[in-house]
Amino acid sequence: MTTPGVDGAAVRAERPLTERRLHPVTPLRRAWAPVAVLIGWAAHDPDQAQRQLTRLTTTTLLLALAALIPAAALYGFLTWWFTHFAVTDTELRIRTGLLFRRTAHIRLERIQAIDVTQPLLARVAGVAKLKLDVIGTDKKDELAFLGAEEARTLRAELLARAAGFAPETAHEIGEAPSQELLRVPPAVLAASLALTGATWGTLAAAVAVPTILWLVTESAWTVLATAIPLFGAAGASSVGRFVTEYDWTLAESPDGLRIDHGLLDRAHETVPPGRVQTVRLVEPLLWRRRGWVRVELNVAGSANSVLLPVAPREVAESVIARVLPGVTVPPRTSLTRPPRRAARCVPLWWRGYGLTVTDAVFAAHTGLLRRSLALVPHAKVQSVRLTQGPWERLWGVADVHVDTGANKTVTARLRDATEARELLHAQAERSRTGRRDALPDRWMA
Repeated sequence: MTTPGVDGAAVRAERPLTERRLHPVTPLRRAWAPVAVLIGWAAHDPDQAQRQLTRLTTTTLLLALAALIPAAALYGFLTWWFTHFAVTDTELRIRTGLLFRRTAHIRLERIQAIDVTQPLLARVAGVAKLKLDVIGTDKKDELAFLGAEEARTLRAELLARAAGFAPETAHEIGEAPSQELLRVPPAVLAASLALTGATWGTLAAAVAVPTILWLVTESAWTVLATAIPLFGAAGASSVGRFVTEYDWTLAESPDGLRIDHGLLDRAHETVPPGRVQTVRLVEPLLWRRRGWVRVELNVAGSANSVLLPVAPREVAESVIARVLPGVTVPPRTSLTRPPRRAARCVPLWWRGYGLTVTDAVFAAHTGLLRRSLALVPHAKVQSVRLTQGPWERLWGVADVHVDTGANKTVTARLRDATEARELLHAQAERSRTGRRDALPDRWMA
């Protein structure tokens, strides 16, 4: 006798569910939460915070610290104690919450990438953080922190489960082997940042704007309030990028392209196969003599946005061929410019627009000084739109937009109106054909 609706051959005993805790150093990270609340209150109303501090005696301050430190430690311990995770046959479960319980059920087949990151102090402590890219969610779920070796083992097991391997054998597969494709030398990275106009532009603004404000207002607070964010932006566009993109290494493995980078905080990221929606080749003006380009990505459901911070164009094109199989970067000579009457809509800069459509991609070019070539595979186009403002209608031009699964848009600017209408219908047909013939996105194919 069989149970109705259940195939007797498919009935098997449930495996016992083993819940695990995070690494014991995690409470130190969680203990900062009460302290961060106080710091946030003081930053929000510094005058009130200063008045309250001046009223306190030394004894009161010591007693407050004596109460705050144990309370923060207890909070960190309890949040760690009540956080568990478990891997079942079909999902990853994460239970959190001290007063209000929350259980996240992450289905394994919806996992598209798992990144391992190690901030500086985490590297010292020998722990790591797992960040999971899940289809249909904007924010990454994370497990912070795990032992470095445990994080790599769990990542390999989850990816094997996502690829369809049986639970009994998934933990035995281990991390998929990888082959290094290239490594960006620190000297090349530093030279590329020095030759980037944004670096010098933000630095010039950080020097000029506070100087002008001082001459006009003679207010030190106004100058400081302006100079600090500007110098911070200048540092982020130069030193910050160097620290983040230091020792950039790209490797190929069955679970996608792996990216390792970082001087202080080390990140191990994965570009999942089949999830790349758009690839951009960016070519700043001062890079052209050296033949360098930057490769950026739009990945569905992922924050990963850089594939190569700097590389020779030939190398970049070979890497793009691995990210988008069957796609060849079209040469600049194949790009067609808008008609000359487009200059009445956008004087001079209309020369920076271009378009070419191949059997594999929709390729749109923008920019005169900082060139950018966006490549969208036909199978990744979700919708096609034509827009035409009053001035564009007057001169017989229109814009064609293609929308991708990463909620991004690539636009072919100022095309001849007749060409734009033909392109609209032709691209819609190419997209339908491309999606029909595309291979399924699978791990470890």
